[in-house]
Amino acid sequence: MTGYGKAESICGNNKITIEIKSVNGKGADISLKTQIIPREKEIEIKQLISSKLHRGNIDLFANIQNIDEAIGRSINAQVFHSYIEQLNTLTSTMNTPISADTLLSAALRLPDIIDSSSKREEGQEELVQNWDKIRATIVEAIEMLISFRKTEGSKLQEDLSYRVSLILKYLEETEGLDAKRSATIKERLKNKIEEALDNPDMNRFEQEIIYYLEKLDITEEKVRLKQHCIYFIETLEKEEHPGKKLGFISQEIGREINTLGSKANDAQIQKLVVQMKDQLEKIKEQTLNIL
Repeated sequence: MTGYGKAESICGNNKITIEIKSVNGKGADISLKTQIIPREKEIEIKQLISSKLHRGNIDLFANIQNIDEAIGRSINAQVFHSYIEQLNTLTSTMNTPISADTLLSAALRLPDIIDSSSKREEGQEELVQNWDKIRATIVEAIEMLISFRKTEGSKLQEDLSYRVSLILKYLEETEGLDAKRSATIKERLKNKIEEALDNPDMNRFEQEIIYYLEKLDITEEKVRLKQHCIYFIETLEKEEHPGKKLGFISQEIGREINTLGSKANDAQIQKLVVQMKDQLEKIKEQTLNIL
């Protein structure tokens, strides 16, 4: 859900710049960090952003700049003369004379000498009159952000598909280990019973074997894990906004991996389980970036 979009337009003597930034978020948390959008239009713009971007912590920045700065600026004569009088009064008490050029330069650096308030008011009126143009610029910035998201999304899809394929690869490797594991468990139980009893009851022995093999059987976990991985890929490829759903599927994949690890009772399978968990954590982190 991260993204960035920027658009510019000209409204009369004003240049409008719109920037939109988005980071991960469960809902649509929208902040308009600008004063050029009229209050009565704020709800409209938030609804527009929400309908197009859906989720994320979204900040909209807008800036207005007068194209002809000379037209927008004028010297405030009353303030200027007041500063000159005060400077003359101060310099008259000093022994070192100060030239008129130095006084002029000093006065022009003081606050409120440049008056652009009237031009700003005209600019604000211009913005109200050109609201459709401003709105179109906002839409353009949103579309740029969406384009950014799509580019990042294609890379995420490749990465997620690769990591799920690794989990399936590790799962396939457990298949060969599982058959050896059952034989090892059976032999281990037989040795323990022979150690405990001189003449073991073979019927009881077979019952114990069946009990432990059923208890430690991981067939269902392997089947469900494979199906969850396939469903994850299908959802990723076919749904328009799969983010939340992929999060839920990731949780189910995690449950099957954990159960498989707890029931495996085999060092080699446990290593594969750790590798599966490592890939799953990376998948969970990446799904937060998906709508």
